Amino acid sequence: MLRARLASRIFTKPVPRVFASTWAGVPAGPPDPILGVTEAFKANTSPKKINLGVGAYRDEAGKPYILPSVKKAEELLAGKHDKEYLPISGLSEFTGLAAKLAYGAESPLLKEGRIVITQSISGTGALRIGGAFFQRHYPGVKAIYLPTPTWGNHIPIFKDSGLEVRRYRYFTPGEGVGLDWAGAVEDLKNAEEGAIVLLHACAHNPTGIDPTPEQWKELSN
Repeated sequence: MLRARLASRIFTKPVPRVFASTWAGVPAGPPDPILGVTEAFKANTSPKKINLGVGAYRDEAGKPYILPSVKKAEELLAGKHDKEYLPISGLSEFTGLAAKLAYGAESPLLKEGRIVITQSISGTGALRIGGAFFQRHYPGVKAIYLPTPTWGNHIPIFKDSGLEVRRYRYFTPGEGVGLDWAGAVEDLKNAEEGAIVLLHACAHNPTGIDPTPEQWKELSN
């Protein structure tokens, strides 16, 4: 009987207002316009609808499509690895192969040990880690130039990392849709010395427009 009374007093005690309103001042983040397109797609009842939101492979029924190469990789890896914690910088075997894929096995940078890789959770996680690293350790200008346009979450990621966000021209809308090469080159040449530049290595998000191999060579110079 005494235990029942104590339990009743513990669980029926009203929550103080200071606790009830602790998070009342947290503002809601802005909605993601791309994900909003996906939600509108789900709500639409037309049998001819097509989801032009998130860039992901779909089958003829509009369901997620898993590439055969991905399925094969999953089969090859099944049962070969445990679930042990990885080192802070990730799985070295994976990051090493990723470096070879990105830079080429014969890259002088790799052979000279000048590339360091940290495994992250998704591209967003990688950018957040990179932004925080630059903010804490980079001795140069703590400003980053992003293309116009860029993926929506890039701007808040780098701002929250403590970097100043600046922009450079990239896209030409309208009838002449395409890469604003002249504008991009001019803006990057005029960028502050020592500042950071974000380049989309391929499949620029959200335009899908990339520089040509020759233009990449010019940018690298």
